[in-house]
Amino acid sequence: MTTPGHDRSGGGVRDQTTLTGARDALIVVDVQNDFCPGGSLAVPDGDAVIPVINHIVPFFGRWIYTRDWHPVDHVSFSDHPEYRDGSWPPHCVQGTPGSDWCGTLDMPMNAILVTKGDDPRRDAYSGFQVERLDLAAFLHGHDVERVFITGLATEYCVRQTALDALAAGFTVYLVEDAIRGISPENSARALSELEQAGAIRIRSTQLVDSGERPAPAHHEHGSPIDDD
Repeated sequence: MTTPGHDRSGGGVRDQTTLTGARDALIVVDVQNDFCPGGSLAVPDGDAVIPVINHIVPFFGRWIYTRDWHPVDHVSFSDHPEYRDGSWPPHCVQGTPGSDWCGTLDMPMNAILVTKGDDPRRDAYSGFQVERLDLAAFLHGHDVERVFITGLATEYCVRQTALDALAAGFTVYLVEDAIRGISPENSARALSELEQAGAIRIRSTQLVDSGERPAPAHHEHGSPIDDD
């Protein structure tokens, strides 16, 4: 739901507002200790996304939180990392403090948690690339039409998540003040690419909670339960 004049085809109108509703989902990408200041693969100013995300979490009724969860022998790890695909320092290793969610990040009790990158032989930059969970089918099955993407890092996991969501037929919003990238140049390039692909760039201040929420799931006795 958008106010009149909002351009849904990409780019958006910066002085228009967008109402969040029952058919929307918030995706929070990899807000983990290793990607925040002090982590082994820190994104500059990465922790600045947390208060923005926390502010808009209550605007939604569905939430997807993705995380890297790498084994110690993951294929992308290098003793001499070149900081590119396939050559990263060890990060978000399973069970280590670096793999934990950032401590100040709010997470609703019924958020869907998606683990990726846990196959030592392959990398995964998006929660839509997880073989054991068809995230696109899950969201479509719950009548989600639009996804609002936040998190880290713009050029890599945020970018791939957005591209996969577009390919799956969702309307994709990038909440620009709730994402951060490794370098300004590559971040700008990624944002331009995503805008050309159809993603809508928006700021958190343009989001307005409509108050609409998806119907709760129920088990056979009629009591609310967490999402699948």
